[in-house]
Amino acid sequence: MAHEDSLAFLQRVPLLASLSEEQLHTLAASTVRRNFSKGKTIVAEGDPSQAMFILLSGRAKVQRSDTEGKEVILAVIGPGEFFGEMSLVDDEPRSASVITLESCDFLAISKEPFTEMMVRSTDVCLAVMRGLVGRLREADRKIETLALLDVYGRVARVLLDFSEEIDGEKIVRTKLPRQEIAKMIGASREMVSRVMKGLEIDGYIVPLDKGRLALRDKIRGYLH
Repeated sequence: MAHEDSLAFLQRVPLLASLSEEQLHTLAASTVRRNFSKGKTIVAEGDPSQAMFILLSGRAKVQRSDTEGKEVILAVIGPGEFFGEMSLVDDEPRSASVITLESCDFLAISKEPFTEMMVRSTDVCLAVMRGLVGRLREADRKIETLALLDVYGRVARVLLDFSEEIDGEKIVRTKLPRQEIAKMIGASREMVSRVMKGLEIDGYIVPLDKGRLALRDKIRGYLH
């Protein structure tokens, strides 16, 4: 990837907004842009850490699995979000796998320039810390959801998390496969299908074109 192209991408990354032009030029010289098609593993749970990644386009899922192959999706990330920084900070193996849900572009930053970036910029350091704290808060919320909500409530939470406000309506613009929802909430695909059908029949969700969904406000009742 040309230096100028790398620099142009880095300038649009919120995490790096506080870096000077000189610092961005230095970082761009050691940054690699990579493209992965749908279903590719970017990092694998348990692998040694080599770099952190910033997602430029597309979506990817962060998941863990047990020895029997059972998978749990911890998060779905989109453009501007980053991952892999935890292992660069504590030198531990990757804590989870990251797999593309569609074609994705990434910037890879290896450990040495990452460490230098953290040392040189307090703002970047704080941004990374905020990212880590945000994930801790999200983990707490997921634990609360699993402990206190039934399956209907857990499905409602996922749908609301993925929704956007469009023309006064809550819309889920990206198609969510039942299996992916099941992995997020610790339920079977069959159970999720039954819940989704029930929500549709009762008017809590309205199917739109291309797999999109409109959510009615009353769906929030399942969160209490």
